[in-house]
Amino acid sequence: MTARQMISRAISHEKKIDYLWILLGTALMAVSSNLFYAPAGVIPGGFTGLGIIIQEVTEPLIKGGVPLWFTNLVLNIPLFLIVIKIRGFRFMSRTIFTTVLFSVWLFVIPEIPLVEDDLFLTAVIGGALMGFGVGLTFLGKGTTGGTDTVAALINKVQPHISSAKILPVLDGAIILLSVWIFGVRNTLYAIVSVAISGYLSDHVLYGVRNANLAFIISDHNDEIADALLQDMNRGVTRLRGTGMYTDTERSVLMCAVSKRQTVIVKEIVSAIDPAAFLILTDAGEIRGEGFLDYSHEELG
Repeated sequence: MTARQMISRAISHEKKIDYLWILLGTALMAVSSNLFYAPAGVIPGGFTGLGIIIQEVTEPLIKGGVPLWFTNLVLNIPLFLIVIKIRGFRFMSRTIFTTVLFSVWLFVIPEIPLVEDDLFLTAVIGGALMGFGVGLTFLGKGTTGGTDTVAALINKVQPHISSAKILPVLDGAIILLSVWIFGVRNTLYAIVSVAISGYLSDHVLYGVRNANLAFIISDHNDEIADALLQDMNRGVTRLRGTGMYTDTERSVLMCAVSKRQTVIVKEIVSAIDPAAFLILTDAGEIRGEGFLDYSHEELG
């Protein structure tokens, strides 16, 4: 097997893991929505919360109200068309996949009131499931669109307003709207649930998704750097170093990668130069292009 084939195989394996996280994450989000939030009238924010409000308002007109899976699709489709026109389909492909998958789970999982009369359990368990689900979905580099996409579009029009500032306003407005539909008590529990969800999603995302720095010393640095740039689409920095024992100048390659991509780095280095010196060290968190944005994660 050639080096390029090994790299392609490793990248393919990484994508499969990403989609597994998205599959599990969207399933947990749907369980939280259909078994806890919707039956109890607790609004988690986002398009899911807006869908629960629409379901409640339309119940006198349609038996059971407009289902969440349908609302989620209908609200997101116009946003997808706008973003695709601006950025292209490839940018939104994973977001579209995640949103459709979430809607499928909402359709498949029945809406059963497990703890309808216990708002405390609804807020805690619903928030925990939603938090883990969102965290796993982000871990797979996916997002269900919704207010995230709206915030990104507003940021596109008004660049001086970051998505991180817009998103809480949008979600907060949806949660406050629930006061008129479900009352103050349910809204207060919704705020508690959103806090739990946010904490756990961050814990899942940052607790598992810390990154690595790779330092490589080799006689074939140009070939290794080219493979990292072309096959992994990762930036590489060449540092100047001096071996103190031999007093010889050597170039050192530095490359930031995700935890899972360390496997690909090992494959690349081993295939090109088995005698290379490779150091992998924890970076904790990396912000910048290809990793975490300072204001908002990628949509696609």
